[in-house]
Amino acid sequence: FCCNRGRWIGRYMGQARVWCYQLQSPRSARNVQQVQATEFSFAAILSDGSVVTWGCQGAGGDSSRVQHLLKNVEQICGAGNAFAAILANGNVVTWGNPDFGGDSSRVQHQLRNVE
Repeated sequence: FCCNRGRWIGRYMGQARVWCYQLQSPRSARNVQQVQATEFSFAAILSDGSVVTWGCQGAGGDSSRVQHLLKNVEQICGAGNAFAAILANGNVVTWGNPDFGGDSSRVQHQLRNVE
C-alpha cells in the first residue's frame, strides 16, 4: 500500500484498488507488481512488464505518448507530476508534466545503462 495526499492505493488479489479518492483504476490493472503515484495520478507495472496509468492526464495519468516504449519495465518512480520508468535494458522512459521531468528528450542519450 502507499498513500499519496490522502489517497490510498494497494493490491488486492493482484488488482489495483484506490480508496478515499474518486479515481477508478482501469480494468487493465490486473496482476499488478508495483504501483507508484504522482500528485494526481498512478502508474502500475503489470506482471508482463507493461505499464498502465490513470488519473490526471497532465500529471502522468496519460502515458499514451510513450506507451510503445513501456515494455519490460522493472521499476517506476513518480515525483511531482511525472513518472520515470527503468526498462530491463537499462533505458529510462519518462512521461507526465515536462516541468516536473516528464520530458527527458534533451538528456535521453545519457539515460542508458541505468541500474
